[in-house]
Amino acid sequence: MSASGTADDAAAESAAGPSGAPAAFPRRLPWLLVIAAVVLALDLGTKALVVAKMTPGEPISIIGDVVRLTLIRNSGAAFSMATGMTWLLTLIAVAVVIGVIRIGRTLRSLSWAIGLGLVLGGALGNLVDRLFRSPGPLQGHVIDFIAVTKWWPVFNVADSSIVCGAILLVVLTVFGFEPDGTRAGHDDDRGAGARDGKAGE
Repeated sequence: MSASGTADDAAAESAAGPSGAPAAFPRRLPWLLVIAAVVLALDLGTKALVVAKMTPGEPISIIGDVVRLTLIRNSGAAFSMATGMTWLLTLIAVAVVIGVIRIGRTLRSLSWAIGLGLVLGGALGNLVDRLFRSPGPLQGHVIDFIAVTKWWPVFNVADSSIVCGAILLVVLTVFGFEPDGTRAGHDDDRGAGARDGKAGE
């Protein structure tokens, strides 16, 4: 192999990301943080407005009985699940926030950044409630206010953001889209084709 060929290979390797992803895929942490910040602002803003303007037990009809606003203080998880385990849910939310940020530091897929940003913003929104609302730190009740039909649990912006983000991440995983910006199977096929081509030379 010529010296120029060796130099070209070294340059190509240095252009690749830490996981082998090409430099064409920039890091997406800023996108993740911006999306999370927007979700957090919307969640906290709507909660503050609801607490200031609404009274528990006095719902406001938006579309008949299909969509209503009703103020509920929830000690459980999203959609009022796991009531009575507030402290544990708080610790889980902290772990989720830390995990998402750690993943986001090397993230190169915009789609993954959107999904993780939605999850992070929602987790932070409910975490703020648990840390700073009554009855006290780690025990705070989350403000829920969106009611869709009479049988669906009341939720908030944070809950819907977490669910939408999680669904997006599942779809990306099922279809093989990786956090590093590549797609499972497709990149392997291209790599195999390139190896076959070299073998035939």
